[in-house]
Amino acid sequence: MAMARRTVLVVEDEETIVAPLATALEREGFDPHVAGTAQEALELAGRLAPDLVLLDLTLPDGSGFDVCRELRRNSDVPVIMLTARGDEADRIVGLELGADDYVVKPFSAREVVARIRAVLRRSEGRGVPGAEGPLEIGGLALDRERREVTLDGSQLELARKEYELLERLMRDAGTVLTREQLIEDVWDMNWFGSTKTLDVHVSSLRKKLGDDPDEPRFVHTVRGVGFRFSSPAELEG
Repeated sequence: MAMARRTVLVVEDEETIVAPLATALEREGFDPHVAGTAQEALELAGRLAPDLVLLDLTLPDGSGFDVCRELRRNSDVPVIMLTARGDEADRIVGLELGADDYVVKPFSAREVVARIRAVLRRSEGRGVPGAEGPLEIGGLALDRERREVTLDGSQLELARKEYELLERLMRDAGTVLTREQLIEDVWDMNWFGSTKTLDVHVSSLRKKLGDDPDEPRFVHTVRGVGFRFSSPAELEG
C-alpha cells in the first residue's frame, strides 16, 4: 500500500511564489493546497487538518501572526513562516506565537522542501505517549506524556520548539550542551539555517521561565560553548 501523501497548506498570495513552490511540493510527494488570504487559510486548515502550514506574514486581509495565533488555539500543526522582512523582532514574534521555523525571502523551493522535511521529522519523532517519564527540577515540572510544563504549579504556554529545547536541557541538567548539540537535537542534524534561531528560542524561553539572563535560575549561558540547565543540587540545595 502506498504511503499517504502529507498535506501542506501554503498560505501565500504571490503567484510567482506559489506556482513553483506547489510544483516542487508535488514533485517531492506532498499534497499542496493554497490559500491566498488569512480567512481562507483558517477555513482550509479547519477542513484539511494539514500536516504542516507554510505561512506568509503579509496577507491581503490580515497578518500571518494572527493566523498563527488562531491556529495555535486548537492545533499543534507545525508552522513555517515565510517572510520578506529582515527585522529580527518579526521572527521573534513568530516563534513566540508557536511557529516552528521561518524562511526569509527570497528562497529556493529546494530550501523550503528541506525545511519542511526537517520540521516534520522533529514533530513526528516527539511526544510519544508514555515513552518517557516526567522531569521535575526546582519547581519546574515537564510532563513528557502530555507535553505540559508547570512552574511552581502554574502552567506555562510554550511553543513547540521552546518545549523541546527545555526538555533537552532538563534531560542533562547540570551538563553543558554545545550549540551544535542543541541545534542537532532540537532542530535537525541537517539544519543549515542560522544558529541565531537557538538564541531567539533561549531568550523567549527565559522570559517565560522568569529567568534573568544576567543571573539565571534555570538556563545558563556558557560563553563560546553553549547552554546549561541548573543541576538539581543548585536549585534544591
